[in-house]
Amino acid sequence: MASRAGRWLVCGALAAAMVTSCGSPGHRPPSGAQNGTKPPIASTGGVSPPPSGPPTVAGSSGAASSPASPGAGHSGVPVRPGHRWMPTPGEAWQWQLTTPVDTSVNVPVYDIDLFENSAAVVSRLHALGRHVICYVSVGSAESFRPDYASLPASVLGKSNGWPGERWLDIRELPVLEPIMAARLDQCRAKGFDAVEPDNVDGYTNATGFPLTAADQLAYNRMIARLAHERGLSVGLKNDVEQVGQLVGDFDFTVNEECYAFDECAMLRPFIAAGKAVFHVEYNEATSAFCPQSRAYRFSSMKKNLDLDAARWPC
Repeated sequence: MASRAGRWLVCGALAAAMVTSCGSPGHRPPSGAQNGTKPPIASTGGVSPPPSGPPTVAGSSGAASSPASPGAGHSGVPVRPGHRWMPTPGEAWQWQLTTPVDTSVNVPVYDIDLFENSAAVVSRLHALGRHVICYVSVGSAESFRPDYASLPASVLGKSNGWPGERWLDIRELPVLEPIMAARLDQCRAKGFDAVEPDNVDGYTNATGFPLTAADQLAYNRMIARLAHERGLSVGLKNDVEQVGQLVGDFDFTVNEECYAFDECAMLRPFIAAGKAVFHVEYNEATSAFCPQSRAYRFSSMKKNLDLDAARWPC
């Protein structure tokens, strides 16, 4: 199974050059890519040339979304106290981990980086009637993040192939829980509705630690609990092998390249439970994967590897 923990090689270099618009996509390399392969540098303005047909960006969707109505909750839908947002199958979405975020894409769901975006960006998206997911890595240590120094050396494992990033020893729950709780506190403080915790399948990778499937289940369930305690919905990122055991703990899933890896059927328990499957492909043509995605009721689109604003939805 290919590694599912890819990250930009250029991010560390950009951070070193004090470029503050470095995004942080924690996606696995596309089909055929190897760790250490350098993807293109993200564009923070404009849209990359389309691989097939024009991308939908400004004012576009794949499913219409209306601005918030007066008196409604920040998402345009009344929110009852004590109840978290639950995305449903088929909702269109935008996943942009570059900055600045293009807030004009007309979809009901955005997924953006915690550290690279302010509360004002989240508020702007809410005013437009969008729910906003907080992207944050919970299974790796990133030297370019502001809380990196809080991670003791004892939990730092092997590099996952990307500069400045190392796997975490997820067996150390007492050490990692307060650190991850603080990150999720930031998601809540900035007003996010949900969290996408990345790198939650370390047990399938060479981390430097003898991680087991049971270790991963315990860690992922801890992350889900922390999110729920803060009123945030939480998505299972990839980790398709454990969907059957975790679908009850998570509120949706975010998946990369299930079509390319012939794994999409493994995600259907989420749909059966009335939970969204947010899915992207990088190399496949929309004409190849969209018929299956529509049949499965997935929220699917093609994206550039750098996860800029361009999107080709089903």
